[in-house]
This record gives sequence, C-alpha cells and structure tokens, in this order.
Amino acid sequence: MVVVKEPVLDRRAQGRAMIGRMLEERRQMLVLFCRVAGLEPFTGGGDARRTLQEFCQVLIDYISAAHFSLYERIINGSERRQAVLALAGELYGQIESCTETAIVFNDKYDCADHCEQIDRLAGDLSVLGEALARRIELEDRLIATMLTIRA
Repeated sequence: MVVVKEPVLDRRAQGRAMIGRMLEERRQMLVLFCRVAGLEPFTGGGDARRTLQEFCQVLIDYISAAHFSLYERIINGSERRQAVLALAGELYGQIESCTETAIVFNDKYDCADHCEQIDRLAGDLSVLGEALARRIELEDRLIATMLTIRA
C-alpha cells in the first residue's frame, strides 16, 4: 500500500490563506454593518432584530478570526520576522482597544428577544464604526508588512 502525502503548504502560503480568511470575515461584517446602519429608525421589529443578531454573530466571528489566526500566530511565536513582531507590538494595544469596543457592542445588542436599549443603537453604531475603521487601518498595516517582508 502506497501512502500519498498531500503537499505541505509553505509558511508563506499558509499566512496568505489565513489573511484571506480573515479578510473575508471582515467583508461579511462590513456588509452587515451597513445593513444594520440602514435600518434607521430602528424599531426592534422581527427582520431588523434578525439583521442585528446576524451582524453581532459575524462581528464576533471577524474578531475571532483575526485573533485566532493573525494575532495568535504572533503571540505563540510562529512569526519570526522581526519587523512584523515590532509592528505587532506597537499596534496590538490599539487593536485590543477596538476589540473591546466591539465586545461591548455585542454584549449590549446580541440579545435575540430582549433588546431594551434599541434607542441608543445609532450612537452605539457610530462608536463601533469608528473603532472598526481604526482596527481595519491597523490590521491593514500589519497585513501589508506580513505580505511584503520575507522571512
């Protein structure tokens, strides 16, 4: 019996695939963010509530994808390039702050059938939107560095 091994992707290809998955999660999150923002005035009705719930789920998926792929790679020592490590060290605290804003939003609005604070959604979306824009800017800096610097 002959065992055929699948080719092992090199680290660079794995990194690109990881970044691609994270960017797809980001894209889905941004599409839903725009849908939720377009629900004004938000009454908390059935379709609007489902859209908000879907957004909250995808928001957490995006944050998780970034954490468990991009940042975990840096934290666990898989990333060896010093320029990437230095930039990650510079940016991580700011990215973490943006993550906290997203988690607070999720905790407030991922409420299936008990959203009592809907009247503040527009303001909370504005705060979240600013945090997400900042996070995306920071992530893009890190991704650009990861894709351009060779090991």
